[in-house]
Amino acid sequence: MSANRPFLASLLLLAACSKQPAAQQDLDSLDKELTGDAAVAQRDPALGAALRDQIMVDPALTQTANTNVVRPPSRPDPLSVPVDDATPRPDGVTAADLKPAPAAKADCPECRKAAGALTLGELAVRQGGDDAGCARGVSYSAGWANRLPDDLPLYPDARVREAAGNDACGLRVVSFASGAPVGRILDWYNARATRAGYSAEHQASGAQHVLGGTRRSNAYVVYVTPNPAGGSEVDLLVR
Repeated sequence: MSANRPFLASLLLLAACSKQPAAQQDLDSLDKELTGDAAVAQRDPALGAALRDQIMVDPALTQTANTNVVRPPSRPDPLSVPVDDATPRPDGVTAADLKPAPAAKADCPECRKAAGALTLGELAVRQGGDDAGCARGVSYSAGWANRLPDDLPLYPDARVREAAGNDACGLRVVSFASGAPVGRILDWYNARATRAGYSAEHQASGAQHVLGGTRRSNAYVVYVTPNPAGGSEVDLLVR
């Protein structure tokens, strides 16, 4: 009898090691009760059915979410740009810097040309002529605003929104805002252009005004519209 005691002690020790504590057994039982399919189905039949059902896949949409579908926009989202402060500021322009623009013609083919142009490049293409291909090849960078000709620079208080250009045809296109009213912008560019030897023609349609002209093979067009918050919105094209 005494010889079997070590053997029995070993069996008892193994049984004690293999048996989980009561607290752990309680936790395991509770976990099964809470997470088991039967328990879920009993508490919420709809949820249980959803967990057991296969995942539905639409074959028509499996190829739509890839890196070749999403492309950057052709121009910045206007809603992502902070609202421009159109509060009038001193621009340093004097009466000597202004020359009244010619009376506006009632018909405005340039206005119709620009209508619906979504990018500066497209606006330049719509000017027509032999440089349409060059206009399609413009690159975008704010630096182009600093490369306008001295005769037709930015208005003194211009706040550049976007700029593009192409040196292959000497094209510059700049979109900017100014605190000056439409008439002041037109008179300033008319003074600059005519003193540099350009012609000047003024067209208007509604609130949009266009001033443009040529000097030998060079040309310019200034689109000016009032900003509802004050000041003006301007697109300037120079070639």
